[in-house]
Amino acid sequence: MLELQRGSQPWTGRKSFAGGWRRPATAPTVKKKSEQELKDEEMDLFTKYYSKWKGGRKNTNEFYKTIPRFYYRLPAEDEVLLQKLREESRAVFLQRKSRELLDNEELQNLWFLLDKHQTPPMIGEEAMINYENFLKVGEKAGPKCKQFFTAKVFAKLLHTDSYGRISIMQFFNYVMRKVWLHQTRIGLSLYDVAGQGYLRESDLENYILELIPTLPQLDGLEKSFYSFYVCTAVRKFFFFLDPLRTGQYLNLDKDHNGMLSKEELSRYGTATMTNVFLDRVFQECLTYDGEMDYKTYLDFVLALENRKEPAALQYIFKLLDIENKGYLNVFSLNYFFRAIQELMKIHGQDPVSFQDVKDEIFDMVKPKDPLKISLQDLINSNQGDTVTTILIDLNGFWTYENREALVANDNENSADLDDT
Repeated sequence: MLELQRGSQPWTGRKSFAGGWRRPATAPTVKKKSEQELKDEEMDLFTKYYSKWKGGRKNTNEFYKTIPRFYYRLPAEDEVLLQKLREESRAVFLQRKSRELLDNEELQNLWFLLDKHQTPPMIGEEAMINYENFLKVGEKAGPKCKQFFTAKVFAKLLHTDSYGRISIMQFFNYVMRKVWLHQTRIGLSLYDVAGQGYLRESDLENYILELIPTLPQLDGLEKSFYSFYVCTAVRKFFFFLDPLRTGQYLNLDKDHNGMLSKEELSRYGTATMTNVFLDRVFQECLTYDGEMDYKTYLDFVLALENRKEPAALQYIFKLLDIENKGYLNVFSLNYFFRAIQELMKIHGQDPVSFQDVKDEIFDMVKPKDPLKISLQDLINSNQGDTVTTILIDLNGFWTYENREALVANDNENSADLDDT
């Protein structure tokens, strides 16, 4: 046995297959993986096991196959092919919806069926139908009419008939109105360029512009005025349908620059609006270098001419709320009425006491808080048009102040006409 000297390293050799001894090969160096390689390996493993798990879940629970896709990414501007595909698919969808509506021939057939199944006796010249015959007509009218022949529709049209019937004419008009509404919605949807289920201002402008030639009332309208008509109609829609948005026009625009200054706007109506109110208009409304454009002017006109409407009152209330507190107090009322008093002096009228006017306003509105008038108080009182008129327009205030004398004068004139 070979003895090793003390302190020497032990012999780690081993016998070779040939019977001799050799030194072992050097152990291979393990290459250390980079952080990115480790992440890639981790992702590969995750994908592998997730795919295996997902496949298993799909096989064990068929319910997941029925969940519809609820999110569709809109194509980007540079994805022209996807945009075209989306436009075509929407057009096909709208065409299919249009084909689902009753056409003229189908409406005539529906009328004949209703008339054939009327239930006597008639009320005057109005034909009636009971629920049993109503259902029979529904079975014969075809699948497009199925949505109209329900118990809910029948009950909606059932009024005071002692035999429990509904008017055939009322039901037919109901169907016609529904068909027309769906046709209109499909027509409007064709102008929804973004395909998001709503019309932008430019979309509605295009719709009305192409509608003008089909309107007999506008046969005499010159094409040069089309843009003014379209703008007026669109702003009216947006004013009343969206109350939360922040011929006369040409006559007011004296310098013909297409915009109105405060001085030009002051001639609106009877030219008796106070400068204080006009200042507020130009402070709060969108202007360009201190002048308002046609769209802003239309909002202004729509508000003043429809002061009983909540949208119009909201517009004016924002102008009267000079401190932006969400309510009108004695200070804000006095701020505007002082301008009325000054105009009264200029026109040789005896100024009215603000205290009296203030008491009248609070008596008319009857706000929840006896010291503050909110927008909702103004709307609930049904006196919002009167209150705003008193505060912003001298002619309006004079008309209100002399209302009894004016009514008496009208009655006298009416009596004179009756005598003749």
